[in-house]
Amino acid sequence: MTIPAAAGDPDPGRLLAAYDTHLRTDAETPGAIDVVRLGPLRLVTFPGGRGFVTYQDLGGADAATIRGFVASAMVHFAADDAVTRVEWKTRGHDVAPGLHDALVDHGFVPDDPESIMVGPAEGLAVDVPLPDDVTLRQITAEADVRAMSAMSDEVFGDDPETSHHAEQVLARQALDPQMELWVAEADGRIVGAGRLEPVAGTPFAGVWGGSTRPEWRGRGIYRALTAARARSALAAGKTLMHSDSTEFSRPILERSGLVKVSTTTPYEWKR
Repeated sequence: MTIPAAAGDPDPGRLLAAYDTHLRTDAETPGAIDVVRLGPLRLVTFPGGRGFVTYQDLGGADAATIRGFVASAMVHFAADDAVTRVEWKTRGHDVAPGLHDALVDHGFVPDDPESIMVGPAEGLAVDVPLPDDVTLRQITAEADVRAMSAMSDEVFGDDPETSHHAEQVLARQALDPQMELWVAEADGRIVGAGRLEPVAGTPFAGVWGGSTRPEWRGRGIYRALTAARARSALAAGKTLMHSDSTEFSRPILERSGLVKVSTTTPYEWKR
């Protein structure tokens, strides 16, 4: 039996086992308004018309069975007119014969792969010097959430008027009061942001949504926001952190002791 990792354990295999054991369950879908089981799959519906497919593993299914899973999942989501897009979350270490072809044949488009990073929270909770005109704070007010969401939309190339990002975050905030939103500000303007999502019943907390305005990058803002969230996670009794990281954030997290244990590639379908 594989023993899940403890805080401070640097072994990638044990960290990956902890990730699979603790996070690839219902703990992965906080804020869902509906979860339907289809064999090993969790077919999840979130507010804002977003569908999501995840699973702990595919149970050794062959290519024909996996193609059937994809077809059945799409019948489920297509029947709900409110669902306008679906993400199928794949992991690089899964045994999933034929999954890529089945997803593409059903209209899914793969996005860029990201690194699954896992490691001890204490390594992230360090003092990071900031420019004199930059301050950090946790936000809860709706106006602040909308300003944060608009900034993130701009950074990621989305239109704040059509993305519904703010509504999704506000809905999550109402359903999951443990989620924390952190921002960096300069002269009253948000220049960086990120979420902390403690995972109930596990030693984990996730750092998500890290974004910094291009003109403010390279000045410690991302690292400082990550450190603030790690300190908050430790205060809540969470000893392990996880994140799906782009090539921008992966090196920063690696320098703080997080380990790349696998990759994840989202496949997107839109109605």
